[in-house]
Amino acid sequence: MRKIIVLTFITLDGVMQAPGGPEEDPSGGFKYGGWSATFADKATGKLMQKQMEATDILLGRKTFEIFANYWPQHADYWPGINDVKKYVLSNTMTKSDWKNSEFLTSVADIKKLKNSEGSDIKVWGSGELVQLLLKHDLVDELWLKIYPVLLGKGKTIYSDETIPAAFALTESVITPGGVIFANYKRAGEVKTGTMGA
Repeated sequence: MRKIIVLTFITLDGVMQAPGGPEEDPSGGFKYGGWSATFADKATGKLMQKQMEATDILLGRKTFEIFANYWPQHADYWPGINDVKKYVLSNTMTKSDWKNSEFLTSVADIKKLKNSEGSDIKVWGSGELVQLLLKHDLVDELWLKIYPVLLGKGKTIYSDETIPAAFALTESVITPGGVIFANYKRAGEVKTGTMGA
């Protein structure tokens, strides 16, 4: 079975929309595109290189379109991105010129992919897809990059349909700019108790 690892840039209030640039995703009137850019430093760059090690990726259609328009011409910043398998969940797209792209149409397709042989599968961005994965308990690990900003509104990976699930911290680093890189793995069911009992 392959692990599904969700990687996302996220604010203190849970927004994950358009961290990389002002024009990345202005949908819904979002006006803070590029909110993560001012926190870039050597420490962040080194940590990101580790997270961007080549492995198959799973994307929602919108994120795939952003990636397909950018990464084929900028692969020197992400070695291997053009060679790995790109799985895309979409009911409207069926083909792409970006090599090694394969299209999925359902949760059943994702479950079949997860139960196949191969490398870990990393999910980048793709807020709606991540919500779907969390709803169906298909996330093995969350690799969050938590930025010390509040944006008030924007897309998030969480929804009212997220199933209750426990996660355990496996690794954490704080950059000089205050960005927390925190990796969590699935750790069973949520346990409850009484404080001070």
